[in-house]
Amino acid sequence: MEFEPNDSDQKLVAMVRDFCVREVKPHAFEWDREERFPRDTVAQLGELGLLGMAVPEELGGSHLETIAIAMVIEEIARWDGSLALTVASHNGLGTSHILRFGSDELRHRFIPDIAAGRKLAAWGLTEPGSGSDAAGMRTSAVRRGSKWVLNGSKMFITQGSVGDVFVVLAVTSAEKRQKGITAFVLERGMKGFSQRPLHGKLGMRSSDTAELIFEDVSVPDENRIGEVDHGFVDTLRILDKGRITIGALSVGLGRGALEESISYAKERKAFGKAIAEFQALRWMMADMATELDAARLLVHRAALLCDAGRPYTSEAAMAKLFASEAACRAAAHGVQIHGGYGFTREFLVERIYRDVKLCTIGEGTSEIQRLVIARDLLKA
Repeated sequence: MEFEPNDSDQKLVAMVRDFCVREVKPHAFEWDREERFPRDTVAQLGELGLLGMAVPEELGGSHLETIAIAMVIEEIARWDGSLALTVASHNGLGTSHILRFGSDELRHRFIPDIAAGRKLAAWGLTEPGSGSDAAGMRTSAVRRGSKWVLNGSKMFITQGSVGDVFVVLAVTSAEKRQKGITAFVLERGMKGFSQRPLHGKLGMRSSDTAELIFEDVSVPDENRIGEVDHGFVDTLRILDKGRITIGALSVGLGRGALEESISYAKERKAFGKAIAEFQALRWMMADMATELDAARLLVHRAALLCDAGRPYTSEAAMAKLFASEAACRAAAHGVQIHGGYGFTREFLVERIYRDVKLCTIGEGTSEIQRLVIARDLLKA
């Protein structure tokens, strides 16, 4: 087992850190306050090759291993969870679904622009009445000759109002429930396809979230991804890998809470000495560091299994479950260490505290992760 990143990965992370300190840290507070999607910064990430990290070089991507992608996501999340979520979802959901299961024609038509950041990708699974329960999906696709007609809606879609290319899951054989779902590629501007941005979120406020609405949207069959009725099976494989990046995002947020707390505790004085001298706060920081190190190891284990082509469903669920909940605890400790200041927007830990909660919900709730882990245990 290797516990240290190789030279190439270390240089990559250092490059991402320098970029974030220079281009993200000074602006993230304002993006959050205004709920503003940072288009220019996202475009710069595309120029750096960070929007096509899993894409082969022949399609314009960087072709990084999963372990390297996890390190990049962690580093971005250390400075801004919303931006890390944008990068993680763009790389891991819409892009990945087309790349892994789309036809050669679809890959060559869409992936180069997506990998370069010229177009942003989004992925539509969740609906107003269907989240963890995929069998409750109501968006439908009915075949009419060489086309499909989509009707329905999707909710809480990341990049939903700023995206250009959308992978949308729809019911094609209702009697088969989740085994009767098919994936399609839609593009912004298609007749009958509209996007409604959602505002007022607790956290991840500069990550774009929207509702997608389909009213008799005509989609050519060549825009179908994979086999008919096979979309949900493919979706499970997409979510497995996505859970690795959400685990890494969680570690990054937790690390931000820890590092900000250490810095604050060394400077803040009470009773004549730095509060870092108090045992109660030292124990908090020790717990934060221990849990975050454990979380990172779980994330990296799942990533290495993925890169080796070995099964990793349970390991990805464990990584996502533990990392997200450990990061929530770290954020809570960070606010506590900052005291009253931690309850204000003046300090980063307040934003981390709001942002990190999504990690226990998105790409499968903590409860779903426990079901996945238990199912594999009982199967064994």
